[in-house]
Amino acid sequence: MERLKILAPVILLALACRSGSEPTRAKPEAASAAATAEPAATAAATNVSKYGAPLGAAPTEALASVLTAPDKFAGHPVRVEGHVRRACTAMGCWMELAESADAAAPACRVIMKDHSFFVPTDSAGASARVEGTLSVRRIEPGQVTHMEGEGAKFERKAPDGSAEELRFVANGVELWRG
Repeated sequence: MERLKILAPVILLALACRSGSEPTRAKPEAASAAATAEPAATAAATNVSKYGAPLGAAPTEALASVLTAPDKFAGHPVRVEGHVRRACTAMGCWMELAESADAAAPACRVIMKDHSFFVPTDSAGASARVEGTLSVRRIEPGQVTHMEGEGAKFERKAPDGSAEELRFVANGVELWRG
């Protein structure tokens, strides 16, 4: 019984990522005049698609600052912006957010809070603004294997197959290209 309590969340996560149901998404909205207050990259984009909760009043931090000092930001609401390097190819339940398109640029995994929303599976290559909380997490070997099957890469993988990663739990995401 105790084993079932431990395995149930892992099974549910695997099923959510692999199910064929349509993910919950907010409808894409065109950038408005309010976009002039946003960073220049966003203002140049013609469409900003929004997923999850609308972005709130979390302080905006440079992704580089957050990745350099994750303990300073862990557990606190924060908003960051970056390049989507990879995204879950099964359901869009995670994406990898990097400082730039450079493959060597520092990055962190972004997961959608409570699997309550997803981003498009073709989000790689887009720019993103994300609001949520950051944590440093140990990922169990089974979950590492599952995520690698969806295109994930793990820089800090242990010999036992587990991995440590910076994980950003997003309440809301905005994506754009251009």
